Formats: sequence, C-alpha cells, structure tokens
Amino acid sequence: MLSRIDEDQKLVKQVLKGNTKAYAKLFTRYKDAIYFLALKMVINKDDAEDLTYETFDKVLRNISQYNFKFAFSTWLFRIAENTCIDFLRKRKNNHFTIESNNDDDMEFTIGEDSIQSSVLNPEEVMIREQQIILVQNLLDQLKPKYKNLINLRYFKDYSYEEIADELKIPIGTVKTLLHRAKSALGKLITQ
Repeated sequence: MLSRIDEDQKLVKQVLKGNTKAYAKLFTRYKDAIYFLALKMVINKDDAEDLTYETFDKVLRNISQYNFKFAFSTWLFRIAENTCIDFLRKRKNNHFTIESNNDDDMEFTIGEDSIQSSVLNPEEVMIREQQIILVQNLLDQLKPKYKNLINLRYFKDYSYEEIADELKIPIGTVKTLLHRAKSALGKLITQ
C-alpha cells in the first residue's frame, strides 16, 4: 500500500501529464485543510474561500516546479500560506490600489493607511478621482457581465451569496465568472 506522500506524488506525475482527474483528487483531498488554514489566517469565510481557489490555481499553474524530494502537502501549504500573507499585506496597506501579478490575482481596496483626518487634502482628492477614473475606464472595456460582477464584489462589497441572489445564478457560477472577470481585467492592466 502506498503512503500518502507516495500517492500524492503519483497524482502529481499524472497531473503533469495532463490528467485532470488526478488534479481533482488532489483538490478534493486538500481543499478543506487549505480552506481552514486560510480561514485561520484571514478570519473571513469569503476571503478564505477565495484564497483556497487561488492557492489551487497557483498550484496547477506551477506544478512543474514541484520538487519530488519533498512532500506535496508541504509545497501546497507553503503556497497557501504565502497566498494568505500576500492577501493580508494588501489588506494592511488598505489604500486604493489595483495590483496584478502574473497569477492574474487582483486586489481592489479603498481606504486610508492611517486615519488622520476625515477630509482629504486637494492633492489626495485629485489622485483619488484619477484612480477612480482609471478603474472605471478599465472596467468599461470589460464585458458588461464582468463589469457588473467586479462592481458588486469589490465596490459594493457583496458576498458571493449576495451576488448569486442578485443575479439569480449559483454561487459556483459567480466564482467562475468573477475569476474570468479578474483575469480579463488583469490582461487590460498589463497591456
């Protein structure tokens, strides 16, 4: 009988050959553990769920970099921790940003690093207005359904459930469409 480490590595080899069922087995095996790790770090169910899918997305895109000298679970949990740490850093900065990396991962936040005054100075007002115009111009280039999803999730702060209720679509579809919307927006940003 194979150990869990050997079994995981066998599945990774199959994934490297394009076997999607092997990837699905790895996902099913580890998704709950990754979710609870993310939940423990970010203390928000929706964010933890996002980070779980983002982790597995990174794993799939970078699986060729996996080193068979180590347990797959060690590599997977390191990716999950780093994904959560990156997310928390972005949240900590808490100012208006659009950040994109090669992973098509984006973070939109609006706020202030430290609250010194409730009134922005004229320069800050102008910068904020320019940033909003930039984001709106980028969003206008997206398909209407993608634009609507990004507005609901990142500007109106709707949960997945609220978006699903609003659009009358399943939560899984919301997540899939939102991922596609972020990917499309990421491509626009990097052009």
